[in-house]
Amino acid sequence: MVLPLKDKGAVVPFATSGTMRRYSVPHSWQILKKGLYQLTMDIIKMIRVCKMFRQGLKGFREYQIIETAHRKNPVFSFWDKKQGRITFDTMDFVAQSGHFPPKAIQITQKKPAWRTEHEIQALCNLLQILDSYRSYSEPLQLLLAKVMRFERFGRRRVIIKKGQRGSSFYFIYLGTVAVTEDEDGSSAFLDPHPKLLRKGSYFGEMGLLTSVRRATVVCMEETEFLVVDREDFLANKLDQEVKKDAQHRFEFFRKMDLFHSWSDEKLWKLVMLGKVEKFSYGQVISKDFVESSSIMFVCQGSCEVLRLINLETSPFYHKWIWQHLQLVDDRPSNTHLKDLSPVERFKEFQIRTYPVQDFSLMKLLHLQKAQGQQGSSFSRKIKTSGNTLPKTLGSKIKSRCPHFIDCSMINTKYGDLPKEAAVGAYMKIHTVEQGDILGLHQILLPENQHDMRPLILISLGAEVIRVREEKFCDLLDSKTIENLSKFKIKYPSDEDMCQKFLKENSWNIFRKDLLRLLVEPRQCPRFTPIQPKKKGIYSPKPVMLDLYSLGKKTKPRHPVFMAPQKYLPPLRIVQTILAPRYKIQELLPQYKNAGVLG
Repeated sequence: MVLPLKDKGAVVPFATSGTMRRYSVPHSWQILKKGLYQLTMDIIKMIRVCKMFRQGLKGFREYQIIETAHRKNPVFSFWDKKQGRITFDTMDFVAQSGHFPPKAIQITQKKPAWRTEHEIQALCNLLQILDSYRSYSEPLQLLLAKVMRFERFGRRRVIIKKGQRGSSFYFIYLGTVAVTEDEDGSSAFLDPHPKLLRKGSYFGEMGLLTSVRRATVVCMEETEFLVVDREDFLANKLDQEVKKDAQHRFEFFRKMDLFHSWSDEKLWKLVMLGKVEKFSYGQVISKDFVESSSIMFVCQGSCEVLRLINLETSPFYHKWIWQHLQLVDDRPSNTHLKDLSPVERFKEFQIRTYPVQDFSLMKLLHLQKAQGQQGSSFSRKIKTSGNTLPKTLGSKIKSRCPHFIDCSMINTKYGDLPKEAAVGAYMKIHTVEQGDILGLHQILLPENQHDMRPLILISLGAEVIRVREEKFCDLLDSKTIENLSKFKIKYPSDEDMCQKFLKENSWNIFRKDLLRLLVEPRQCPRFTPIQPKKKGIYSPKPVMLDLYSLGKKTKPRHPVFMAPQKYLPPLRIVQTILAPRYKIQELLPQYKNAGVLG
C-alpha cells in the first residue's frame, strides 16, 4: 500500500506488516539454514561417536551380554513327516562367553503365572548344565524353572550376610563366590585358600530352614545367579528335598567307624558344617589341599592325589640325562677325531678298548701324589667323572664329559643341565576311594613336622563333603583323637617319585620299540594316501621331551604346557622323555630279524 505525502509529485512507499514480513524472509531463511546445517553436522558427529563407542564396548562383558549375535540365516526350517514343517530360530538362547542368554533373561523377568509351558521347558533344558539343578527330579526341575529369577552381581558384592534372615537361595550359573565367617566377606580376598563355590553349585537353602544365615557369601568376580525366593521355595515343597539331602549326609557319617561314638546331636552339627559337592571326571577339586586346611570326605566315586615334581632338583635325573646324552652323535663318522690331537686320539682309543674300567680315580691319585711332593697348598676338590657318571658305562658310551652338545645350559646343584631338559611331571601318589578321608594324615603332628609339599586333588567322578579343619577340630573328643592314628599316611619323597617316573618312562619306550620291531612287516606296505589330521584329536607331542632335538633351532609346532609354581617361574610339563638308546637288535640278538619272535 502506497500513501501520498504533502509534497506534490513525491510518493514514498510505506510497508505494512505483511510487507515487512515479505522483506524479512530472506534474512530468517539464512539463519534457519545455518541452524539446520549445524544440527545435521551434530547428528552426523553423534552417529560417528556412537559407532566408535559401540566398537569399543565390544571388549566389555556387559556389552557382550546385551548385544545379540548377528547371523546371516538366523531362521531355518525342515520338513517332518509327522509334525509337518518345523522352524527353528538360532537366535533363541544365544549367549556370549557362557553368559546366561538374553532370551532366557526375558523369560525369568516374567511373573511365574505368565510363563508358557514352552518357555518353562526351554529354560529347564538350558539349566541342565548345572549339576545341582540336574540332581532334582524332573517335576521339581520344572517347578524351579517356573519360579526362579535372574540376578547379576559384581565383584565384592555380599550376597548373603551372616546372622541375617534367609529370604532366597541361589544357583550359580557363571562366576565364583566365597564362603566366609566374617560379616563383610573381606577375609575371602586375604585368605590364600578360601572356600569357593563355582558354576553348578548352589547355596542358601539351609538358611531358609533355620531362618538365620550361618555364613557370609561374597562374589569373587562378576557372577550370575538364578534365585528362588522363600515363598516359592516353601510353596513348591523344596524344603523336603533339602532335608533329604541333610539326612543322606547324616547316614553317611553314621556309617563311618570314626564317628561311632558320637551322639546324634553332635553328628548333626558336623552335617551342618558342609554339604555334598559334585565334581566331574578330571576336574580339579583342590590345587593344594595341604595348605587349604580342609577335611574332605569322599561320599561317592574316587579321587587321585597328584604331586608336581621338578625333575631338575633330582640327582638321579641329572645322572640319567647325561648318561643318555653321551649317545648323541649326529655328526659324520670320524669327524670328531679330526678335532683331537694325536695324544687325545690315543687316549680315546684306550678308553674305547677298555670300556669297563674307569681311569678317573687313577688320575686323581696321581695328581694328589704330585701335589704332595711339590708341597702345594692347593686344597680345592677336583671334580671327576666319577661324581656324575657311573663306574661302568657300557661298550659304546664315551667316558669324557659330553660337552659337544651345543645348547644353552643352566647351573644346578648337581652340575650343568640343558635348559630344555629342566622339566616337571605330575605323578600319582595316592588314590582315595569312597568312604576315605583326606586332610587327617597330619592333624596330630606338630607344625614343625608337617609335610607342606603342595598336593593336588583330582576328581575321577566324585562327590565330596568339605569341612573347615578348625571347625572339625572343635568337635573332636579324646576317643576320636585315638582313632585318628589310623589315618596317618606317609607320601613318598620327590626323589623316589622321580626314580619311579624315569623307570616307567624307560620301560614304556622299550615296550614301544619292541612292539614296533615285532609287528614290522617283511615287505614294504602298500601305498596309502596321506589323510589330513582331524582337529581335536589328542597328540602326545606337546607333552614329550625329545633329547635328540637339543640345541637344534627348530620352530615349535606344538603348544608347550606350563605349570605354575609357588615363588618360582612356571615349569614345563612332560609325560614322556625320548632319549638316545641302543637298537633292540644290539641289546637282544634274538630279535635281530624284524617280525620274528624268538
